[in-house]
Amino acid sequence: MSPFPTLFLSHGAPDLPLREGAVTHFLRSLSQRLPQPAAILVISAHWHGEPLRVSAALNPETHHDFSGFPAALYQLKYPAPGSPELANRVVQLLTQAGIACRPDSRRGFDHGTWTPLMLAYPKAQIPIVQLSVQYQQSPQRHWQIGQALEPLRDERILIMGSGSATHNLAAMKSDYQALVPAWVWEFDDWLTKTIAHQNWGALMQYRQLAPYALENHPTPEHLLPLFVALGAAGQVAQAKQLHRSYVYGVLSTAAYAFH
Repeated sequence: MSPFPTLFLSHGAPDLPLREGAVTHFLRSLSQRLPQPAAILVISAHWHGEPLRVSAALNPETHHDFSGFPAALYQLKYPAPGSPELANRVVQLLTQAGIACRPDSRRGFDHGTWTPLMLAYPKAQIPIVQLSVQYQQSPQRHWQIGQALEPLRDERILIMGSGSATHNLAAMKSDYQALVPAWVWEFDDWLTKTIAHQNWGALMQYRQLAPYALENHPTPEHLLPLFVALGAAGQVAQAKQLHRSYVYGVLSTAAYAFH
């Protein structure tokens, strides 16, 4: 069996499961494009850990880590099981690579995890483990984290980075289908072309090279999961864009597969 691909998904706004549109249609079809995983490791932009932390709860809770959305959103639950066994395996691999990581038996699923998975795997039967990112660390460091996790691909583990290709909440529109400003589209287009050309060196330096990089990512956490997914795909990673659309004007929902 070939190693599993790795993914980077843009999870949009927390109300994604209540919406209909291009990205929800894509996510509902995602599981049909992939082999059935034994478990899923999600690297979430919404969990910061120093050192890295990995969720080790057997029955993780659904966290509603946001405010100001419709009441129906706070009633949603994603009751997928956790996997202490996979959490221990993640700690083992990272420790072997000299990267400190500790299990967290109380951590539940933030919306970076359950928002896309509720659509992609609605039966909530596949064990899910969540890994944090480190906001103060570089793209190169997150690429190294991914490299350490590469063996999981041969163990039928789907490694999924969950963030956002563009993420400036201060510029977010009230209209879900608002027009996309040029400064958002130009950055997202640069990202698309850089990944398509497999120019990983330029990608690592996106803050210096990409147009409107700081406008689209005032803080880096929503792009850091991309580099973990890329690193886990191996030294000679191939890439494919799976989806690209926009919500609220400034949130790209671009998705990529690496193998």
